[in-house]
Amino acid sequence: MTSIHPVILCGGIGSRLWPRSRAAMPKPFLPLVGERTLFEATLDRCADGANFAAPVVVTGAQHLAHVEAQGSAGMQVIVEPMGKNTAPAIALAAHRLPADAIMLVCPSDHHIANTPAFVAAAQAAAKLAADDWMVSFGIEPKAPETGFGYIKQAEPIPGGYRIERFVEKPDLERARAFLAEGGYFWNGGIFAFRAGAFLAELARHRPDMAAQVAQAVELGKAEGARFHPDEQAFGATAGDSVDYAVMENTARAAVVPVDMGWSDIGNWEALRDARACDDCGNHAAGWVELVDCSNVMVETDGPRVSVIGLENVVVVVDGDDVLITTTAGAQKVGKLGGAVNQ
Repeated sequence: MTSIHPVILCGGIGSRLWPRSRAAMPKPFLPLVGERTLFEATLDRCADGANFAAPVVVTGAQHLAHVEAQGSAGMQVIVEPMGKNTAPAIALAAHRLPADAIMLVCPSDHHIANTPAFVAAAQAAAKLAADDWMVSFGIEPKAPETGFGYIKQAEPIPGGYRIERFVEKPDLERARAFLAEGGYFWNGGIFAFRAGAFLAELARHRPDMAAQVAQAVELGKAEGARFHPDEQAFGATAGDSVDYAVMENTARAAVVPVDMGWSDIGNWEALRDARACDDCGNHAAGWVELVDCSNVMVETDGPRVSVIGLENVVVVVDGDDVLITTTAGAQKVGKLGGAVNQ
C-alpha cells in the first residue's frame, strides 16, 4: 500500500485551557492526557513506517522551537509567516509533496484513545483519496453536542459514504434530532486527500488563494528540514478553513466513520472527560483534597486545594493564576483577558 503522508497542523494557543495553555507554551505542547504532549501523541499515532511516511508539520515561527524540540526524525517543517487558517496551510504542504502523495491532515492538539481504530480509518480514507475523493473522518457521536459541526452521510461508497451536507454547530434541539435520526457524524477536522487533487479543487473553488499559495511556495526558501514560504506572497493570501474553501464545495466529498475515543480537548470539561476519573467523576492532579464532590476537576502546580460539596466545577492553579469555573462556563474561558494576553 502507498504510504500515507501525515500533515500535522500546529497553531493556536488553546485559550479555553488557560491558565495551563498560554501563548508561550500552548495546548499542543503540553502533556494534558498522559505523559506525552498532544503534539507528540499525534506524531506517535503516525509513526508506523509500514503505513506512514515521515510527517510534514505546518506551524508558525512562534511555535517552531516547540515543534523541533518535540518532533520526530525525518519530519519536514513548513514555517508559516502568519496564520491564514487551514486551507492555505494544507495547500502549502500539498505543494511540498508529490502530486500523487496521499495526505492525512491532522490537528496537533486532539486526543485519540484508540490508535488501531485511527489507523484503520486512515487506511480506508487513503484508498478513497487515491480515487480523488476529498475525505473527512466522521466521528461517531456519543451525545447531542452543540460545540461541533456535523456531517450528514449520503449513499455508501466502498470504505465510507458520500457526504450529503455539512451542518454548522447546531442548537441542542437539532443536535438531539441528529442523534435520534442517525447518519450524522461530528466533524473532527481530520482529512485525507491526494495532494494534486486537493490543489486542483482549491484552484477550482478558490483560484485567488490557490495562486497566492503557489507563488508563496515558488518564491520560498528551504533551510535544512525547514521551508519558509515567501512572506509577501503568503501575506496576500486570503485566509479560510478547508471546510469552507474545499469540502463544502467539492462534488467529491466523502466521509469515513470512525469510533476512536476522539476528543478535541476544546475546554476544561472536555479535558476532564478525557482523563481517568474516580467513581464520582472527579479528577485531581497535584496537592488536592476532595470531600463529597462529583464531576469536579482540580489541577494545581503548587498550593493545596481543598473542595467540599461541589459538583460540575473546575479549579486550576498555575503559578500566580487561579481559574474557577463551572463546567457549563468552561467554553467561555477563552474570553478572559488573561487567556488571550498571556
